Amino acid sequence: MTPLINATGLTKRFPTGGWFVRGALQAVTDVSLAIAPGETLGLVGESGSGKSTVGRLLLGLLPVTAGSVEFDGQDLTYATPSELRALRRRMQLVFQDPYGSLDPRRTVGAQITDAISIHNLLPPPQRRARVIELLEQVGLTADHAARHPHQFSGGQRQRVGIARALATGPDFLVADEPVSALDVSVQAQVLALLADLRARLGLAMLFISHDLPVVRHLADRVAVMYLGRIMEEGPVADVFATPRHPYTQALLSAAPSLHPERRRTRLLLQGEPPSPANPPSGCVFRTRCPIAGPICAGEIPALTGADHRVACLMA
Repeated sequence: MTPLINATGLTKRFPTGGWFVRGALQAVTDVSLAIAPGETLGLVGESGSGKSTVGRLLLGLLPVTAGSVEFDGQDLTYATPSELRALRRRMQLVFQDPYGSLDPRRTVGAQITDAISIHNLLPPPQRRARVIELLEQVGLTADHAARHPHQFSGGQRQRVGIARALATGPDFLVADEPVSALDVSVQAQVLALLADLRARLGLAMLFISHDLPVVRHLADRVAVMYLGRIMEEGPVADVFATPRHPYTQALLSAAPSLHPERRRTRLLLQGEPPSPANPPSGCVFRTRCPIAGPICAGEIPALTGADHRVACLMA
């Protein structure tokens, strides 16, 4: 299937320092991935690994330092502001913090209407009916449209955030840690909602999370990031059953499981992740890798393999 989102060699560096000493924080380096219509790609890794930056690069919210992003065959890196505006109604973002992403002074109905009004999708008399339809689609009612964000629970606020993201009828959704701020029982409800919406609307989705069991439940494929690079990528079933990269193995061993057959011997990584402003030479994981060899310091491993790819010189 032709990818809806196709990123090649994505690189993002943020300048650091002052007038006399300048440097660069390497947030994302040479990331390539593709997402087909109706497919969910899970993006996992430690905090600071570059997951959220990748999501914003795919949406065109951040300019790329190098590489390209194509959405439905159109290169976002060279799109004009008017072309980006037209494309952005087909791409939406669900934020991590359902309270901080909503304006506390306005009703949720007004905030959902904003996207419809900005893109002029419906005449004014039909907009309220569309808002009610969206609220009901995410498990809320028409009465909720007149309420303010503080009158909702955390799970309800995230449902409002999802309804707002769906207001423009998008084809691609970036869900950036959408359940990390919610209670476990509420997480299950929001995940079930996202899975149902994906099936009914045919949404392509980038699901960013550090919660591996959540990714296993929702995603079709998974990509594992470390210090701005993808270490392993493939179908969820394959990566979780037979992880090939030492970093993926360590992440999976740390994830709790109620299933005895899924429990793994805990693999403890030594030290702390290096600074993105000064990453190690060669393989960025080599300073914490239990199987690193001399070759790992001098050569950057490429993602190799067909469907299940891994970036490791020793695997």
